[in-house]
Order: sequence, then C-alpha cells, then structure tokens
Amino acid sequence: MKSILLVGLGGFIGSVARYKLGGFVLHMTAQERFPYSTFSVNVLGCLAIGILAGLTERYELFGPGTRLFLFTGLLGGFTTFSAFGLDAILLVRRSELLVAALYAGASVILGFTAVWLGLKLISLFPR
Repeated sequence: MKSILLVGLGGFIGSVARYKLGGFVLHMTAQERFPYSTFSVNVLGCLAIGILAGLTERYELFGPGTRLFLFTGLLGGFTTFSAFGLDAILLVRRSELLVAALYAGASVILGFTAVWLGLKLISLFPR
C-alpha cells in the first residue's frame, strides 16, 4: 500500500507540473507550428531522469521508496518519454545497440501506428 501511495503522490505532482509547464510553454508559443509544449516537457523529463539516475548510480542516493516516488510517480506523471529515454540509454551502455535501436524504432513506429489505428477505429463509429 505504501508503494501505491508513493507512486500516486508522485504521479499527482508530476501531472500537475506537466500541465503547468506545458500550458506556460503553449501560451508562449501559441503561434508556432512545432509542438514546443510537449517537446519541452519530454526533453526536461529526460534531463531530470538522467540526473536522478546518475545520482542513484554514482552515490546510491535514493532508497527503493524514493525511487518509486521519483521515477515511477513524479517522472511517470510528468512524462513517460523520460523512462523510454533511460531504457534506451541503458541498453546502449550495455552495448546492446541492436536491441536499443529495435526498441527505439519499434516504440516510435508502433506508437504512431497505434495512435493512427485508434483514431481510425473511432472514425468508424457513427456520430
């Protein structure tokens, strides 16, 4: 139960942070064609997970509960793209380049395909 609460609290904070930062960036770039709002959240989330993972790896700084709160909860609520980035880099660091490339490529291609398929399926329903 404690783990669920840690993840839930972190997710709440991360989701609110995403909403606020995304809204701020969207307001500042409303006339642009590039989706800066989502882009900035994803890049910032990747930077944050890199820093936190580095601290955890180098200094064993965070215990299991804190890692659940930070990685799964906070950053999971902020953006799951950061977890994707960390997973891919960990594969590269283990010299599993083919697996990393397959993971990244399949995630992007199948992710786009799944969104397209979901939209297509809904378009088949009557209004």
